[in-house]
Amino acid sequence: MKKRIVVIGATGNTGAYLTEDLVNHLPADEYEVFAAGRRETNFFNRYNIGYTSVDMSDASTLEQLPQEGVQAVILLAGLLPAYMSGYNPSDYIDVNSRGALNVLEYCCKTGADRILYAQTISDVLGSVTPENPVIHPYDDRNIIMTGDHTVYALSKCFAVDLIKHYQAEYGLKGFVFRLPTVYAYTPDKTYNVDGVRRTLGYRLLMDRAMAGETLEIWGDPTRAKDVVNVKDFCQLLRKAVTVENVDGGFFNVGTGIGTSNEDWIRGIAKVFNPDGVESKIVYRPEMPSGPSYVMDIENCRELLGYEPKYDFLHFLEDFKAEMALNRFKDLR
Repeated sequence: MKKRIVVIGATGNTGAYLTEDLVNHLPADEYEVFAAGRRETNFFNRYNIGYTSVDMSDASTLEQLPQEGVQAVILLAGLLPAYMSGYNPSDYIDVNSRGALNVLEYCCKTGADRILYAQTISDVLGSVTPENPVIHPYDDRNIIMTGDHTVYALSKCFAVDLIKHYQAEYGLKGFVFRLPTVYAYTPDKTYNVDGVRRTLGYRLLMDRAMAGETLEIWGDPTRAKDVVNVKDFCQLLRKAVTVENVDGGFFNVGTGIGTSNEDWIRGIAKVFNPDGVESKIVYRPEMPSGPSYVMDIENCRELLGYEPKYDFLHFLEDFKAEMALNRFKDLR
């Protein structure tokens, strides 16, 4: 029997790219990919793989997933502040915590070898400063206890603790990936802040660059953060699916390199300005600088054989190409 890889959250921004990556890179005679998500869709017919609609907060729906031959469950599904209208903290517990418990029970029932879980960077942001921007894989938790991300972060951390328990109690290998923003093209340019819909800042900048308009560098131009292309994240997950002699662990998703505010703006101008057009760039030091963090990925390299493929300019060029193709529009 082939080893089955079950992707829960396959209809999300990352899930669609990951499903394609797995189908294209895993040996078809050894692995079988199965996709699951909240919505009803025939999108995955193009990959000739199975799909079912599930709600991980309702354990009974997981009975529709493969019940034998499961090698790995990749849990990308979850409720995020960026997609919550208003503020309903109990929903985070129902979906992210109870849902993770249901998936872990599914793993045990089917004899899965491992679970791969997407954790949030919010679990350590209380310790990150511009002077100390490096996030290490096993840094102690330091959740910021105010704001719309707090209960979300707590719900995700409880899910991680459940994974640790199931690893200790049942031998299920737990691979936990701490995610900063992972950039993936989607036609929807909006997200929620404190339950209110807004336009993503970097998408506004890209639109302005394509129109040849003036671009602004806010705050400290040297302030830098790790910029991750979704395709590098997919590579990392695929490595964790196939790696042997590693019993799980905590891994940072990133490149290990900080991209400064200035490099962000000048890169966007270079890639998205029309031919023969150069946006004027102005400095706005009185404006907020934005976050500063760099992900330590050494154990990803050492244990999983991971090496990022996309530097910042290559990420922008790939994003522009995906924008033109709009390959996953049927899911949006």
